[in-house]
Amino acid sequence: MMADLPTGFWSGWVVVLTCVSLATLAWVVLSVYFAPPDKPDAEAHDPVWDGDLREGSSAPPLWWFWMLLGAMVFSLVYLMLYPGLGSFEGLLNWSQGKRLVSSYEIYEESFDARRAEIANLSLAEVQADRALMDTADRIFRRECSACHGVDGRGQANLFPNLLDVDWQWGGSPEQLEQTLRGGRNANMPAWEAIIGEENTVAVANYLLEFDNREHAGRAVYEQSCAACHGVDGAGNVFLGAPNLADNTWLYGGDLDTILVTLREGRQGKMPAFDERRLDAAQLKLIIAKLAR
Repeated sequence: MMADLPTGFWSGWVVVLTCVSLATLAWVVLSVYFAPPDKPDAEAHDPVWDGDLREGSSAPPLWWFWMLLGAMVFSLVYLMLYPGLGSFEGLLNWSQGKRLVSSYEIYEESFDARRAEIANLSLAEVQADRALMDTADRIFRRECSACHGVDGRGQANLFPNLLDVDWQWGGSPEQLEQTLRGGRNANMPAWEAIIGEENTVAVANYLLEFDNREHAGRAVYEQSCAACHGVDGAGNVFLGAPNLADNTWLYGGDLDTILVTLREGRQGKMPAFDERRLDAAQLKLIIAKLAR
């Protein structure tokens, strides 16, 4: 938007270019239509073709003049009313940004009541409304499917399945809301430099045989991993430490992948979808979809 240009050099430069362009166009038009006719040269002998056809010049059709004049008048009026001359906002004080803000305010006024009504519904009421759940599906596809997949089953061994019952940060409506509003930052440290290669391999093999209480990696696990994941491997939703005793693996449950996790660590990140991204009604719809 021209009115958003900083004042100073660039604003003045735009003004100069615009004025020079209009002045040049006016000079060209006037010189073509109102320049004095050339005086005939008595000594010149113009060639003649076909009896009376002579070389010469004629002004363009007069309607061209009126068309160009109308365009110049329109340009001047426009530049007076709307932004166009550097940082000058125009007599109407219009800008695209202000138009966008105005449209958003109208939108807010039109839907505020309905959004507040949805936000105050219980999850059961939302889930019982087919139209609202269809809206929840559309919001999910727009906001969440890029990572978790259109069907919510996760993808790329990086983003978790949202249809199972294994929630790293908890699956209650309150915990889901906290995850959506504030986002999550996982922090699985790299262990190889701390416990050594031999112990890392031992722990990885123990995780594949978690029921084997006599496994050589158990002692290392209880010393280094149990503080977050628990002695029984059930995990801790308050820390975002996943359950290691089930068969659900975010990054993959084969030995090679587990070794990569232990050696290099994992720092998964769930972005925040606060009020700047999703309003209270949209959050309620997403939670109703995920908590089903």
